[in-house]
Formats: sequence, C-alpha cells, structure tokens
Amino acid sequence: MNRHRAGTGSAAPPGAGSLTGPMSARKGAKPKDKADESRNKVVATNRQARRDYEILETLECGIMLRGSEVKSLRESKVQLADSYGRFDGNELWLHALHIASYSHSGGFGVHELDRRRKLLAHRAEIDRWRPRVEQEHLALVPLSLYFKDGRAKVELALARGRKQADKRQAIAKRDADLEARKAIARANRQRSD
Repeated sequence: MNRHRAGTGSAAPPGAGSLTGPMSARKGAKPKDKADESRNKVVATNRQARRDYEILETLECGIMLRGSEVKSLRESKVQLADSYGRFDGNELWLHALHIASYSHSGGFGVHELDRRRKLLAHRAEIDRWRPRVEQEHLALVPLSLYFKDGRAKVELALARGRKQADKRQAIAKRDADLEARKAIARANRQRSD
C-alpha cells in the first residue's frame, strides 16, 4: 500500500493547483472591486428624516420582497420619504414604501406598489424596541435602503420627532459647522502657500 503524504517528495500533477498555484488566479475572474460594487449599493436615502427627527438608535433589517420589487430596487425606482415602520404583533412592518413597477415586466408579475413589507430583525431587538416605541412615543423611520452582499437591507431608526424650532437649530448648527470647516481649510491653504 503506497500512501502519499505532503512533503514526502511526491509531486502533484501539473495543473492540479494549490493555494498558490494556477487555480487561485483563475482566468476570466472578475476583480473583487467590481463585484463588491454591484453587490453593495445604496439604493435610496431619507435625508429629510435626519432633519425632521432626532435619531436615537439605528438597526439594520432585512426586507421581504418579491422578484419584480428586487429588480425595481436595482434600478433605484423607490421612494422612501413617506414610509414608516410599525409593530404588528411580534412582527415589524414597513408601511408606505413605494417601489415602482419593473420596467421590463410586460404586465406579468407586477407587484402592488404601496403594499406593506415585512422587516426581518432579531427577536431580541424587536423586544427591546417595542416598549420604547410605546412608552416614549417614538417613531420607526427608515433612513436608507441598500444592497449588502446582494440582499436588500433597510437601515431603520428609532427616532423622536423635532419641533419646528429644533429643526431650525439643527440647520443653524450644521451651517456653523460647515463655515468652521471652510475657515480651517482656508487657514491651512494659506499656511502651505
């Protein structure tokens, strides 16, 4: 009985490959950068939510979609601005998310545009957020919709609504920070010249 062990002088047949051999650098394989870009893509953001709400905590949730909805998301045909999250029993749902119909559907397999969609989150996180929403009268606001490793995800925020004066203060603070950054950049440029 002849057994071959690594390091005993038995050579692997040509083209068999090892971790550093010819199979690790396959011909025609896409560079990882391009594959990552297509699998990780921000589809929509809710910029108005950061102005209208004070964000207390965020959570990444999966979202249950139909095939034509996923194809529409890949074309970025979605409106996130008016949508909101809500608890229904022990489940978390996203309401008023408008996903336009897929451009190449041809009438077959068309989905309902404004239906409610189930969000996928861990039970512990749902159980932790539910009492806060009910007791503190907080809102569940989606901040962004994106693909992560080819799966649709929603960044959901636990948020407290701002009053009009608070919104003005937030805008004034943002403008003041912007002016300060510009002044620092100008000073740094003048030193280097």
